[in-house]
Amino acid sequence: MRPGTTAWWRRRVNRWRRTALAALICGAVVGPLSGAARPEVPAPPPPALAAPTAATLADTYAANRANAAEASRMAATHGDRDRAAADRSLADPSRRLLAFDGRGSGLATEVFGDLPHADRVAVLVPGSDTSLDTYGRFRAAALALHRRLAAQAPEDTRTAVVAWLGYETPGTVSTTVATTGRADRAAPKLRALADTLRGITGPDARVALLCHSYGSVVCARAAGGLDVADIVLVGSPGTGADSVAGLRTDVRVWAARGADDWVAHVPHLSAGLFGTTVGFGTDPVAPDFGARVFTAGDGGHSDYFDPGSVSLTNLARIVLGETTEVTR
Repeated sequence: MRPGTTAWWRRRVNRWRRTALAALICGAVVGPLSGAARPEVPAPPPPALAAPTAATLADTYAANRANAAEASRMAATHGDRDRAAADRSLADPSRRLLAFDGRGSGLATEVFGDLPHADRVAVLVPGSDTSLDTYGRFRAAALALHRRLAAQAPEDTRTAVVAWLGYETPGTVSTTVATTGRADRAAPKLRALADTLRGITGPDARVALLCHSYGSVVCARAAGGLDVADIVLVGSPGTGADSVAGLRTDVRVWAARGADDWVAHVPHLSAGLFGTTVGFGTDPVAPDFGARVFTAGDGGHSDYFDPGSVSLTNLARIVLGETTEVTR
């Protein structure tokens, strides 16, 4: 291969990228295990609500919208116009907020569709750098999936999507993104969401977790005992487990990675340190991991939910239980 050719430069860039990512993991070993906190944005605490049911869901939505409206007013008074706008959008009467917390980087759980009557429910679990300040892009992914499901579902199948920003995600450029610490703290919250959904949906509703990037680490840590039909890992750096067996679950586990996803170059290392795990071990799309690997097309790390993409079509097929139609 001659220096200066396109292939030569591509190989050099990939080598530099792998080196940088390896350095990030090494930095997590020798550096602090917590990232810098976001400047505090004043907001009210979440409303004290009983676990929602199908009968009380409308009241839950209304209470969380009211909380978001108050958070918007407080953020505006504080001078944070961007957060005030984000909170104000979530307070719109059309929004269905299963949960909301405007404090710090912020948390929100939003529902798309008629959750109590849904036969198939998809829960989106986001990766790094997702907060109320960047919530719009996460919501766009949930909306794209909701529309794809509506277009692809059989006439007698009702669907819903839950966008779960239910944990403090790590920053992409931080030591926390290379450890399981945030995921370990998030896992009980994801299990609680699954229990909440069972209290709202019908007994025959089937739930699929769609876990992107660092969100796949969260899903892996929560997997044992989760009452779901499928766990789907896309753009995953690893799960902290060596194989599907290590997830301690009997549900179907899927994995995919786009051809242009930079996460392919993340070193698959794993080491225990100070009660947490640095690095995430076996590549989920590797044969040794044991997941059902499916096609995600040519997209990059942020493209899995792009309208019209191969990955979105396959994700919808998994949610709908059309597993024989998934391209692998």
